[in-house]
Amino acid sequence: MKKLWLHSVRTYLRLGMFFYFKRIHVYNVENIPKDKPVLLLANHQNALLDALLIATKCGRFSYFLTRAAVFKKSFVSRILKSLQMLPVYRVRDGWSTITNNNAIFESCSELLKNKEVIVIFPEGSHNIVRRVRPLSKGFTRIVFDSLEKYPDLDLQLVPVGLNFVKAEHCPDSTAIYFGKPLSAKDYLNENKNKAVVNLKAVAHSKMKELTTHIPEENYKKNINKLEVFNVDYLKPKEVNACIESNFTNCRSKKSQNQLLGKTLRLLLKLNLIIPFVIWRYWVKPKIKEIEFVSTFRFALAVTLVPFWLLSVVAVITVFFSFCIALYYLTLSLLLALLAIKL
Repeated sequence: MKKLWLHSVRTYLRLGMFFYFKRIHVYNVENIPKDKPVLLLANHQNALLDALLIATKCGRFSYFLTRAAVFKKSFVSRILKSLQMLPVYRVRDGWSTITNNNAIFESCSELLKNKEVIVIFPEGSHNIVRRVRPLSKGFTRIVFDSLEKYPDLDLQLVPVGLNFVKAEHCPDSTAIYFGKPLSAKDYLNENKNKAVVNLKAVAHSKMKELTTHIPEENYKKNINKLEVFNVDYLKPKEVNACIESNFTNCRSKKSQNQLLGKTLRLLLKLNLIIPFVIWRYWVKPKIKEIEFVSTFRFALAVTLVPFWLLSVVAVITVFFSFCIALYYLTLSLLLALLAIKL
């Protein structure tokens, strides 16, 4: 039943993301071993949407280390845990809660022993800035504790780069890069502190290669220059090379005629007028962190929008006919597809 539930949720989320994102590019997913324990190390720009993208595109059912704050409500907690999300406590959650992580890390070791996949965002928090921020050492504890408990564990570390054109906008496009796996055993050292520092440095370096990384120094100035060059943020290697060359080696992406897309999106908003009004004037104003904008918008897209469309279909069926209602639903899906993809 658990597998059936996970398959059903993943299939539905994939369908939702197909209609939500303009493009989803996935590169080198074959780098994730199929028969070994894996720790996926990803950058974190776009709140829960980052986890959902990896969950639906990595090719294996995964467990996710998720900040404990979202588990406060019992109903939400049950849903998240059914989706293989594990709470991780931070200092901001209170010093007394930190010890709860011991049980979570032990669970991670057991999962890895059983050749499962665990996703962790080692930056420790989300931030919409286009760079890989310093990594916390939490993931290294999972690595070395697991190897200490199971010395023969062939644990593989796979860096992941999540890239967005403009993370808070819709429709947006994303590119997910899976790096080459690193054998955790290669980073064992008699001096554990040195091993931790070394592993953090290597993981940070590998993640930077897969992600548009704009150094903190002169960040806004460099962003403005990149916008002038109209670079393609979905190609981090090119963008990073542009920055490193002091903007002498920059490639621009092709500009597209946006008039048709804007017109279709206006029609889509009119067709989804009630969900749009709820989002625009009730939900969006309550979002305090920009990183959560896409997550909540996507949540409404996969819950309220289908309910609205089915309600309209029901009304049309009652007052006209099922044939006309089916015609309306088909046109609505076609309009949504064109509005998002063009």
